[in-house]
Amino acid sequence: MKITVVGTGYVGLVTGTCLAENGNDVICVDIDQKKVERMKNGEIPIYEPQLDVLFDRNIDAGRLSFTTSLHEGLDHGEIIFLALPTPEDEDGSADLKYVLGVAEDIGKYIKDYKVIVDKSTVPVGTAEKVEQTISKFCSSEFDVVSNPEFLREGYAVEDFLKPERIVIGTSSKKAEDLMHRLYKPFVRSGNPIIFMDEKSAELTKYASNSFLATKITFMNEIANYCQIVGADVDKVRIGMGTDSRIGKRFLFPGIGYGGSCFPKDVKALHKSGQDVNHQFKILDAVVQVNEAQKTILFPEMKNHFMGDLKGKKIGLWGLSFKPETDDIREAPSLYMIDKLTEAGAEVTAFDPEAMPNVKSQIGDQISYCEGMYEASKDVDALLICTEWSIFRTPDFKKLKAEMKSPVIFDGRNLYEIEEMTEAGFRYSSIGRKHV
Repeated sequence: MKITVVGTGYVGLVTGTCLAENGNDVICVDIDQKKVERMKNGEIPIYEPQLDVLFDRNIDAGRLSFTTSLHEGLDHGEIIFLALPTPEDEDGSADLKYVLGVAEDIGKYIKDYKVIVDKSTVPVGTAEKVEQTISKFCSSEFDVVSNPEFLREGYAVEDFLKPERIVIGTSSKKAEDLMHRLYKPFVRSGNPIIFMDEKSAELTKYASNSFLATKITFMNEIANYCQIVGADVDKVRIGMGTDSRIGKRFLFPGIGYGGSCFPKDVKALHKSGQDVNHQFKILDAVVQVNEAQKTILFPEMKNHFMGDLKGKKIGLWGLSFKPETDDIREAPSLYMIDKLTEAGAEVTAFDPEAMPNVKSQIGDQISYCEGMYEASKDVDALLICTEWSIFRTPDFKKLKAEMKSPVIFDGRNLYEIEEMTEAGFRYSSIGRKHV
């Protein structure tokens, strides 16, 4: 099938590459000329495991190409995916200017039947707005479909090629048949393609992300309570997770969630509720707790240094909001960096992928190191913000020898309490006793 993907961010590039991997002829459209030229030359602009292999293979096979011309893209594709930014507006709502701007251009350009697919995460009613916008400028037949993505950064390729479910919102039998034909090869193992109305599909994405954010936040509240009463959140987590009604996933406490999805989607759903006089009281608490959780270790660090962090050297492991990505949007590390540097501390950091993005955002506010042990050399304390696999089994003898003081503040509960006691570290984590 001939496919066009408008937008080459995480969602757009993964979508286009994975659709090409299944034999489709895909053109990706982006207004950024330099980015398009880089991709034409085989340079992938984001870090996502496994994506580079598929990207190179499909460019070489001629199934994946790039252009800055929306007109060219619309002429090519029978299905047009909109994978455009929907940034958070000042009031928390999703800003649809990019989606509706492209919809207007689509209305001016298309001359035959197209299926326009909202792949971006958008509020309830967006498909209707896109349809109305296109109709102002277009007399050709078209359908607008909602097809929300459920891609986890770090696992996006796997999630696209082997989805747990595919959600498609459409009221058109013609569009439904085309979308089923497109996605059928991805669900040969029997996982469902779920068809529903457009508004329900749009809400499914927001509801899913908001529920997961709530689950994480609830466990962080439990962890904070464990800290006060002397319970062990890891044991509580295991006891809860074995209940099939609850499940084991998203029960790990830490220093809050970040990224491009959870923070934005929770706020957008909350604002959408306000727009129709519905108050999502649970989401009020989720936002409030998560904001506080991102810097919950800072008071402990300050207390450890008798209220004065000025001149202290702090090593920091992990800058991305989660492992296996270079994405730093809403990353807890950035909030901790602000707190530490405002208090006069010197921060030396290491992350396997995210350092260039952090440097482009905050410059030389911190020092960037080539390795994890370099970041911990001569530090007064080590702070862990991201659970990259390489941080899980360090050489504790080497680490202790490198550090000025053997003090670790672990925002991701990577290590066992007994292990740290034996290794001779002063160790603070989330929801567990300190040693």
